[in-house]
Amino acid sequence: MTLLKAVRGTRDLLPPETELWNHVEAVTRRVFARYNFGEIRTPIFEDTSLFARSVGEETDIVSKEMYTWEDRARAQSEKSQSLTLRPENTAGVVRAYIEHNLGETGLLQKLYYIGPQFRRERPQKGRYRQFWQIGAEVIGPPSAGSESPLRDAEVLEMLSSFLDELGITGWNLVLNSVGSSTDRPKYVAALRQALAPVKDRMSPDNQRRAETNPLRVLDSKDPADEAIIATLPKIADYLDEASKAHFAAVCAALDACGVKYEVNPRLVRGLDYYTRTTFEFTHGGLGAQNALLGGGRYDGLSEMLGGPKAPGIGFAMGLDRLILTLQSAQIESAPSASAILADAFVAPLGEQLNAPALKLARDLRRQGLRIELGDGGFRIKKSFEIANKLARNIILLGEDEHASGILTVKNFATGEQTKIPRDQLASALQTR
Repeated sequence: MTLLKAVRGTRDLLPPETELWNHVEAVTRRVFARYNFGEIRTPIFEDTSLFARSVGEETDIVSKEMYTWEDRARAQSEKSQSLTLRPENTAGVVRAYIEHNLGETGLLQKLYYIGPQFRRERPQKGRYRQFWQIGAEVIGPPSAGSESPLRDAEVLEMLSSFLDELGITGWNLVLNSVGSSTDRPKYVAALRQALAPVKDRMSPDNQRRAETNPLRVLDSKDPADEAIIATLPKIADYLDEASKAHFAAVCAALDACGVKYEVNPRLVRGLDYYTRTTFEFTHGGLGAQNALLGGGRYDGLSEMLGGPKAPGIGFAMGLDRLILTLQSAQIESAPSASAILADAFVAPLGEQLNAPALKLARDLRRQGLRIELGDGGFRIKKSFEIANKLARNIILLGEDEHASGILTVKNFATGEQTKIPRDQLASALQTR
């Protein structure tokens, strides 16, 4: 019989690594709550047209990487529907914003999500076909201030605080403006003209992009094409005054709160819906593919999906790559393997003491302690061997301890063995 394994490009996350994932998610919820973000959970699959209309049919994501299938009709009155596992989450959040009429509140919607996305890419270190993202979106009617450059700066400042709170140092914020919907056609025309005489010397992917979506050439990671890309026109030369003023205001707000950044005129990001501000946070610990997270403004996405005018800005960060960064940096505040040790192992000395041992474990757990429970059928030597692997302390519950209420507790780190009254046991373990 063939041994079944996880599908290529997917993986199992096991303890103790999941403790680190939980730590990152807990910091996410704590930091984002300070900025008044609420959590949204959208379906893992959506109508395929949502991504074709938002992300762009000529992007690699839609043209090559999506997991799509035809959902067959179950009745004659039904129509079959093309469905896709979400390759990114912004489109789903904006779809939910429109579907649930969130714009009618007249308020900004500040929403974050944590969950899996799916792309059929070539698996490599830190990049999987099922991957987890943390992301957030700020979206709303213009009357709520959704177009303000202050919203961009607030999101960027929140991200800098988030990385600082995780203990990640050495990150670098890179900014650019890709202009408005009126700026971009002029720039795309200039790019197409500049690419025409040189595109045949570029990689096959960039030859195709030069025809279908020249802006995507700037997002290329192909080192063989870097010299040509460096000679192409810069989008900053094609921005109108409103776009220039918006970007200048974003930079001024970041300067005011001390968030360091650099401007990179080649940064366009990979999705078609971006307008004006685009950004990436990078980190040297990730190697050549050094983007830790990225995002940008998408002022026309709601209208593109048939909704009301609702400018927005958002970002997504790959949890897999964030975890790699934490592990490579060996941050002291991040959980390690020892962090999953139980506070104590309750060892009943005889099967007749199993029920009292369960009650003792229950009482300690209700006081916030992490408790592992042994079995009275174990020999005492086996209880000690197991407890030493799973817990910081072992609590021996024999007939004498059960009758007197005085428990024998041994600390594995110090080797100290003490007698502790049952009503003082929780506080003693918490102190240790």
